[in-house]
Amino acid sequence: ASHDRFKTKYGLPFTLLSDEDHAVSTAYGAWAMKNNYGREAMGIIRSSFLIDPRGQVVKVWSRVKADGHAAEVFAALAVARAHRA
Repeated sequence: ASHDRFKTKYGLPFTLLSDEDHAVSTAYGAWAMKNNYGREAMGIIRSSFLIDPRGQVVKVWSRVKADGHAAEVFAALAVARAHRA
């Protein structure tokens, strides 16, 4: 339900998925031990992955900070499109 509300709120034209058992985030190296204020716990490493139409990972951004990240992704998409043309 929360995914549906988020999708509707931002007008997203695609399905949002959930990784409740951490299988996908583990496979991509985005579920790992984190240290937060001296306490260690497993958690998500905020990451982005650019995947080409063949399913190959083209670029990985790990430990992403929100500020400026969208511009980095759009630039990488432009480069990827240029290489496909």
